[in-house]
Amino acid sequence: MIDFQPMASRFQIFCRLAISAASILVFASIAGAQAQPSSAPTGSEKAASRALDYARKNPLVLRDFLVRMPKGADLHIHLSGEVYAESWIKDGAADGLCVDLKSFNFFAPDPPGANSSAPSSSNAAACPASSVPVVKAFSDQDLYDQIVDALSMRAFVPYAGESAHDHFFATFAKFFAASRDHVPESLDEVATRAAAQNEQYLEIMDTPDFSHTAALAQKLGWNPDLAQFREQLLASGLRDDVAVAQQEFDGAENGRRALEHCNDGQRQAAACGVKTTFLYQALRGFPKEIVFAQLVLAFEVASADPANVVGVNIVMPEDGYISMSDYALHMQMFDFLHQKYPQVHISLHAGELAPGLVTYEGLCCHIRLALEDGHAERIGHGVDIIYEKNPEALLKDMAAHHVMAEINLTSNDVILGISGANHPFPIYRAHHVPVALSTDDEGVSRIDLTHEFQRAVETYNLNYSDLKTLARTGIEHSFLPGQSLWREKDDFSRPVAACASDKPRTAQKSAACAEFLKSNQKAAEQWKLEERFAEFEASFTPPAHPAPARQ
Repeated sequence: MIDFQPMASRFQIFCRLAISAASILVFASIAGAQAQPSSAPTGSEKAASRALDYARKNPLVLRDFLVRMPKGADLHIHLSGEVYAESWIKDGAADGLCVDLKSFNFFAPDPPGANSSAPSSSNAAACPASSVPVVKAFSDQDLYDQIVDALSMRAFVPYAGESAHDHFFATFAKFFAASRDHVPESLDEVATRAAAQNEQYLEIMDTPDFSHTAALAQKLGWNPDLAQFREQLLASGLRDDVAVAQQEFDGAENGRRALEHCNDGQRQAAACGVKTTFLYQALRGFPKEIVFAQLVLAFEVASADPANVVGVNIVMPEDGYISMSDYALHMQMFDFLHQKYPQVHISLHAGELAPGLVTYEGLCCHIRLALEDGHAERIGHGVDIIYEKNPEALLKDMAAHHVMAEINLTSNDVILGISGANHPFPIYRAHHVPVALSTDDEGVSRIDLTHEFQRAVETYNLNYSDLKTLARTGIEHSFLPGQSLWREKDDFSRPVAACASDKPRTAQKSAACAEFLKSNQKAAEQWKLEERFAEFEASFTPPAHPAPARQ
């Protein structure tokens, strides 16, 4: 077990910080090293590389280059946080919600006649004093702007009463009252934005209604015997909630595809080309009996519907009191459930912490626990890795076991104040830990994935080969079923034997390669990415002209 006791003396703390600071200098000296091997660049790749070198001189030209560049997957996205505030206003108005003029929280009005102060002849639900209908924002620009600012980080400046961290996480409660009926519209918004940026695959974290499961857990009460507690939950009716969650996920995806006319070749939207799956996100800020019950539900749903729900994660602020005090217990829950459901993939938020946000002792162990007890195949954020016990060994373990870090540059800057040289992104790369960029909550942060690629290029001077590796790594570490296109994990230089002689964008694939791609979804998406790169790079290569005939 990890020892959570405070360090013995200030001298020990000083020594540890001094070692960490020295390590950063060493890591920085090799941070530009290519994290994963790749094959020698082709002529088209060289042309694209030259185009990037030209584009980096001007941020607008760079944006244009990167928005068109294939970016593969976004694997760390929360559906509610991906939606822009403008869409929440539209949804709130459609649901007839009210907005409090002080907190800007959305809420449902009392039903007609419930408010004794309202005229008895009134048949319309009325918003109470100090609030107005959300729909009023469409005719009141000041109100509209205030709601957008409250539901996002737009124009926010930290002050004594509210930090950026607190404002960020407070946004989610403000639009919570919006109906889940809008989930298909939210998926459509996210997929449409992804398609416009040449993304092809999304793993979307979402939480279906789990009120019945929570009520069961409260009724039963906490039982430290996890095996017995799981059986009690299942016998008391938790299994009934599995089908409900499945229907919610399936209905959301089917609704999204209907909005995009994916079955109508004449009207099909570009977003239909974006493949979406779900990660069931459990909420760790609740009492332990509810957290465990929801995790049991999450693993049950992922087991019942692996094609649609490809894995499990756990969310809510990692620095919260319950998140910190019960963290080791939560990892024990994952350890137990991994043994019961070994086929279910796990990605865990771990290390979304920074000095000052919690004690230094609180920075010691979350990533390590997520790997060893939580069985995480990917780590979300991983910002505090250099403050963990023996970070060098931890980095080596992540590299050796191919545990990917989901890097959220803007989110980490906004929430934690960690950016530039203080961010471990180059340290991960220097230690050959696989990394991919993701947005986290692009709607709240007012960004997109292209923004994150641009930030990485401008901050860390990435070259075109680096960008291709980031995009390829995302698909490589997706939870899609099937084998990889590549012979060796995180080595993008040699395809599997079945496709070794095939080239993307050729008229016809070999029979062996076609059969391999048909049988392996992950490999098929990786092949699509290679085709997209080939097409993108060809746009920078002048067409070959035949030599003039001799007279």
